[in-house]
Amino acid sequence: MRVLGINAIFHDPAAALVVDGRIVAAAEEERFSRRKHGKRPVAFSAWELPEQSAAWCLAEAGLEPGDLDAVAYSFDPHRCRPATDLGLADPWDWLRQDYARRAPRFLAEALPGLDPELVRFVPHHVAHAASAALALPHDGGPRAVLVLDGRGETASHLSGVYRGDQLDVLAAQELPHSLGLLYEGLTRHLGFMHSSDEYKVMALASYGRPVHLPELREQVFATSDGGFVVAPIDWERYAKARDGELTDEHADLAASVQARLEEVVCDLAAWLHDAAGGPPTLTMAGGVALNCVANARLAATGPFRDVLVQPAAGDSGTALGAALHVAASAGAPAAPMPGADLGRGFTDAELRAELDRAAVPYERPESIAATAAGVLADGGLVAWFQGRAEYGPRALGHRSLLAHPGEKRITARLNDVKGREQFRPVAPMVRLERAAEIFEGVVPSPYMLFVHKVRPGWRDRIPAVVHVDGTARIQTVDRADEPLVADLLAEFERRTGLPVVVNTSLNTAGRPIVDTPREALELFGSAPIDLLALGPFAVHRRAVGG
Repeated sequence: MRVLGINAIFHDPAAALVVDGRIVAAAEEERFSRRKHGKRPVAFSAWELPEQSAAWCLAEAGLEPGDLDAVAYSFDPHRCRPATDLGLADPWDWLRQDYARRAPRFLAEALPGLDPELVRFVPHHVAHAASAALALPHDGGPRAVLVLDGRGETASHLSGVYRGDQLDVLAAQELPHSLGLLYEGLTRHLGFMHSSDEYKVMALASYGRPVHLPELREQVFATSDGGFVVAPIDWERYAKARDGELTDEHADLAASVQARLEEVVCDLAAWLHDAAGGPPTLTMAGGVALNCVANARLAATGPFRDVLVQPAAGDSGTALGAALHVAASAGAPAAPMPGADLGRGFTDAELRAELDRAAVPYERPESIAATAAGVLADGGLVAWFQGRAEYGPRALGHRSLLAHPGEKRITARLNDVKGREQFRPVAPMVRLERAAEIFEGVVPSPYMLFVHKVRPGWRDRIPAVVHVDGTARIQTVDRADEPLVADLLAEFERRTGLPVVVNTSLNTAGRPIVDTPREALELFGSAPIDLLALGPFAVHRRAVGG
């Protein structure tokens, strides 16, 4: 059973290939088109077909479009109603829906040889749910699933329970009530450029106080049937729209909305736990599930023993979820994803050829991990390009920018290199066996989807990764899954006594994460980075000049 999953609605177009229930490949279109979130600069660009990523997924498996048994499209236009009927003001809603209805023909044109009759529409939130409950590790027993995002066809939420590969939907909140749109509205009010900048608001919230929480509790709250209410909010009542620098007033509003979001998410999870019969595991997806502060609070205080979040929790992950759902429905049980490294990879020969083309001096050291650790120990920055690219928004040791965590100034330096706001934190990665000694929270945490409290004895030792509120969004590294990264961390600890390295994405502001060796070389050439670790090869700044 060969199923190609497609997301081409709203944002983050992506493709994923599932063969006999096993995930073969998954990638976001932005990594190919180099347009952040896959959006063209036009008003109705919330529809873009992932032509390049789909073609790559097929090529990775040695398949042609005619070899497919199904194409799973993560949106069902037949469920749509006009935006005005849902209480939304969206002048381009009709256009997106029309594109979605014509998706089979568009896909057949983009992938010559594909039979358009093979296209299966999968409801948006069902695709999100499958991306979590079917793709994340499980023993086949019942597991709850919570989906929260901006919007799907007519809803913004799904609560359900999987038994085997079958989903039982227990609740769904109809639009216009949406926790994702609530946070998006605040993001725009605070003057951030894109609706996908909600993570900046989450970081800003740590600088404020939730002074507006009592009022927000009257406007945003969970209901007794598993849903919630989000009343229209006049943001100007709480803080003037940003015009220039962010102020304490803006930070307080961000803190208030963040706190209320956390409370409502916990209320929804408690209802779901009871309604689902008390399963031990909660799986999560949807854009709101990328709020790692809310995830950490839920894991610490909620009724579930385990909380698991899909690393591609945003809309890109629906390509994978749709494919898994269609495959499971056809009798091909889903195998859990082996990791987030599902994107493009390159052979050593291909990497060497790109280095030769660029005509830069390079070497092949005995250990690239030891070489990189030495540069990091001396305070240098390392561009780390290894293996297959990550699926989802987090760099997890395959397309990463690494640094020493022992000096606070490193945070400002990295933000300058990347062109980011200075209030934004950077994250640590740590070997799994050392994590609980240094951080308090969910362990293991391989996908950077929870925040952790940094234990007092370590805060002064690794200040670059400690946010203003004393937390860090960690990635735990299991040697069984990531032996090369584990070697790097061990070598760095041998030199410095610190089992932690700063890890942020290998990109600059407004651009997708680097995906190819040529892009890695271009970034290295344009930024003050001391070492490019390109597979087993090392390119030193001192050797190329600058």
